[in-house]
Order: sequence, then structure tokens, then C-alpha cells
Amino acid sequence: MSDEPSPVNQHPGLRRICIAGTGRAVPERILTNDDLSKMVDTSDAWIRERTGIRTRHMVRRGEEAASDLAARAGTAACEAAGILPKDIDAVICSTISPDMPLPSCAVYVQRKVGAAPHSAAFDLAAACGGFIYGLAVAEGLLRSGLYRHILLCGVEVLSGYVNWQDRNTCVLFGDGAGAAILRLCTEEEQAAGLGVQSVHLFADGSQAEALMIPGGGSLYPTSAQTLADGKHFIQMNGKVIFTNAVRNLSSSCLTALAHHGLTPKDVDLVIAHQANLRIVEAVAQRLDVPMDKFFINIDRYGNTSSASVPIALDEAVRSGKVKRGDRLLFCALGAGLAWGATVVRF
Repeated sequence: MSDEPSPVNQHPGLRRICIAGTGRAVPERILTNDDLSKMVDTSDAWIRERTGIRTRHMVRRGEEAASDLAARAGTAACEAAGILPKDIDAVICSTISPDMPLPSCAVYVQRKVGAAPHSAAFDLAAACGGFIYGLAVAEGLLRSGLYRHILLCGVEVLSGYVNWQDRNTCVLFGDGAGAAILRLCTEEEQAAGLGVQSVHLFADGSQAEALMIPGGGSLYPTSAQTLADGKHFIQMNGKVIFTNAVRNLSSSCLTALAHHGLTPKDVDLVIAHQANLRIVEAVAQRLDVPMDKFFINIDRYGNTSSASVPIALDEAVRSGKVKRGDRLLFCALGAGLAWGATVVRF
């Protein structure tokens, strides 16, 4: 028996779900590498060489929250899908940086986007892998028959969790949101083989300390001491994350493709989590896929965690790089460690 977890959407005859429309939103404020060089011991060349990042977007503290970005992205996704916001009957927000610990970011998005009254709304926390985890959750909810249109948002405002004196992490992260309207495929789409083919999810809690924000939870409740100790900032072991990201992203992609009798050469476009250009290049090498088949926007946005995949998807769609019937491969890995891969016929 295989040790691989059973993927979602593998029972013949079940309706697939389709991505009906996408959207994205980022703050207007841009922080360049040169701006960072005035704050910490770094340089544009140092950052670009190690990460591929040139700029990232940052909210203006007190003026813009995660739910604002998610609602803007959700509104754009509704327009692209040709539905009204009131047609949304469930909102899922993948985020580890919500407006506040309580209530969920999703209830604010529900209100701000104008979703159906009393529609379901909840948050999902799987860090950078959150959008792929959200696809699996949304699929189950749509198949239950209780919901017709789900707004899935990946949104992060990680600028508030960055130690701006730590050059190894402060150069990486940006704020933003991406969104998708999900629904069951029509009979025509189903017959054409369109939609989410399968979702493959994985996690390894033995590596949980490799990427974390230790303060603010039940283990280290917020106090003067946790603030003084910097426990509310992102802490990362870059070498561990790099090694695990390359290995696990590659293996999950191959698992997802092999389940359908496919190889990487059958993929039209790979939309990978934009964490570090060197990681993406290493994954491309392992999969033996040319870099021109990977959509890249990390240079302009940095690592936006759970917003990364949906932002890249929306850009790819709106720029014409994705056409009806294209075979897409999504993959992402983040804190947890939690990761996954998805095969989609768009």
C-alpha cells in the first residue's frame, strides 16, 4: 500500500469544481530593495542574487487591513466570474495574518464584499500552502450541495510580523491578496475535462520550528517579555526551508501528475508559490521543466505567503498566459511544514 495520502477528487463520476473567476489586490505602497538598504545591512544586488526579489508591496499601518485587500480581490474575482457578490454563499480566507485574532478575517470580507446574507465564513491557516488547502475544503463544501459559489481568498499582511533588523527575513515578505470564485463544473465543462483534477495535501510537523511566529498564542501569550524577546516576529531556518521546499514541492508535483498518468512535459504552465526564485529554479531543474513554463512574479511582490498562488494565477490569466483547456500545475509549501500540489484544466 502506498504511503501517499489519498488525494481529493479521485472518485469516478464525482463533479469537479471549476475556477470561474480570479482577482488580486496589493497595497499601493511599494518598498524597494534600495529602501531596505537604508533600514538594514543589505543591498539591491544582495537581495536579487539570493531571492530574485526587487520590490514588494506594504500596507500603510492603520489604514489598510487584510480584509480590505481580500475584499478587493474578491470583488474582482466576482466580476471575472460574471456573478454578483450576493451570489457568494461561502467565504474562505486562507491567512495567518488576519485583521485580528477574533473574529475571523472571512466575516469582514463577507461584509465588505457584499456576500449573501448569513453566508458561511471562516478562516483557514496553512501558511503558504493555504490556497491549495482551501481548494480541497471548498471542493468538499461545493459537492455537499449546500453551496453554489465559494469565494476563496489567500491574503497576508506579514509586514507587521517582520523584524526589520533581520536581513535574512525582512527582505522576503510582501502584503497582498488573491481570490477565486469556485463552483461545480457545468455538464459541458465536465465533459470537456475541465476543472480541478485533484488536490494532494501533505504536512510534516517534525519541521514545525523551521518557520514560525512563536508569540501571541497559548504557548507564549502576549506579554511585555514576549515582545522584548521578539517572539512576535517571523523566525526562519532558511537552509531547512530551502531543502524541504525543493524536495517536497518536486515530489508533490510528480505525485499529482502521476495520478493522472501525466508527466511534467504535459503541463502548460506551473504556478508555484513565489517564495524564492532559487527554490523555483531548483524545482524546475528537478522536474526537468524549462523556466519559461513557470509563471514568475516574485520580483515585484516578494513572498506573499497564502496570497502568492492566487495572485500569480490572476496575473497569468489576465495577461493571456492561460487559455481555456490549458493544463496547470499549482504547488506551494509553507510553515508547518504544510504543502500540496494541484492539477487543473482551466
